[in-house]
Amino acid sequence: MTEQRQGAACWLLNVRLETGYRYEDDVVTGTETAIFHVKIENGVFAEIRPGQDLPETTLPVRDLGQGLMLPAFRDMHIHLDKTYYGGPWKAPSIPTKGIVSRLEEEERLLPELLPVARERAEGLLELLIRFGSTQIRSHCNVDPVIGLRNLEATMQAVEHYKDKASVEIVAFPQHGLLRSQSTALVRESLRNGASIVGGVDPATLDENMEKSLETVMELAAYANADIDLHLHEPGVVGMKTFRHLADLTEQAGWQGRVTLSHALALADVSSAEAAEMASRLSELGISIASSVSLGRTIPIPLLKRHGVSVSLGQDSIMDHWSPFGTGDNLAKAGTLAERFGLSDERSLGQTLGFITGGITPLDGNGQWAWPKVGDAANAVIVEASCSAEAVARRPERKAVLHRGKWVYEA
Repeated sequence: MTEQRQGAACWLLNVRLETGYRYEDDVVTGTETAIFHVKIENGVFAEIRPGQDLPETTLPVRDLGQGLMLPAFRDMHIHLDKTYYGGPWKAPSIPTKGIVSRLEEEERLLPELLPVARERAEGLLELLIRFGSTQIRSHCNVDPVIGLRNLEATMQAVEHYKDKASVEIVAFPQHGLLRSQSTALVRESLRNGASIVGGVDPATLDENMEKSLETVMELAAYANADIDLHLHEPGVVGMKTFRHLADLTEQAGWQGRVTLSHALALADVSSAEAAEMASRLSELGISIASSVSLGRTIPIPLLKRHGVSVSLGQDSIMDHWSPFGTGDNLAKAGTLAERFGLSDERSLGQTLGFITGGITPLDGNGQWAWPKVGDAANAVIVEASCSAEAVARRPERKAVLHRGKWVYEA
């Protein structure tokens, strides 16, 4: 490994960056780009020079050959701890009793997978990094069957990859916080490496929505932790859950610290109801993580218009819940754009924000937004002319940087 790839100061030469939109009669018709030279130092972008101003330097240099630099991606919903990825192909069984069948299957399957849990978690991390995701949120099973053993395996994998990605772990009582009597285990996991309180379907799985959500909030207050709940519940039931959680968030002062994963009830209600709920979520800083489910796709553009922060994630990758998932969040952004007809230059480019924490090279008005001097040097290099093409065409990742370090090269 060269000195440059270890994260030392260096210059990136001939980097393509976006500089603005092209217009015809006030309509965006394309994206302007130019070539720059970018200095990285102490894990941040330290200097950005126009292409004609070649630096005279003794630092290591790397010529990126006019490759396009984009903000590094974020996968904000994945399960590193239970996957077939890295092992023999196996499609899921057909459930006979819905989610209960899956939970019964887990009681047998997770102990069987435990000996390879760390190895497969590392394989998934490698896959995500290769596709450009260097900030990752993983839900990790915590239940009476597996105890904290999956958490331990996941933490070992995360520690091994700490220089390549930033990973946060959600203590996830998959079998129901109340149903599986996992409150004490979640509390213990928050003392032993997990940093976020999880939960799942408080009305239909725990069968006591109010008590389940109140217990989640008590755990969050105990550990001063954020919250991220799996919410698959339909229509009226799900919306009632959202409202109660919003009230608890306001009462506890937990604004900006709650995420609704999936939030599928929003796909079942009218646009007016979804908009009303979106306004409430935005007011409280409650965010949403979506896998862009094709069967019940929540109205993501509507949520964004009302100020809700929406992030994308892979969710399952080749496990007993689903055989799908590629690890490529840029492809996930492309699926989102296709699903909602976001096909013009500006809309495609701005779709990138769903996988970068809202960071896009240009803001909605076409002004330079990234990178700026002082920004963390987290980036992906692709063969594309602009963000819009990258979202639409899903080009190969040429290189990935995390805090100024080269963590992947094609």
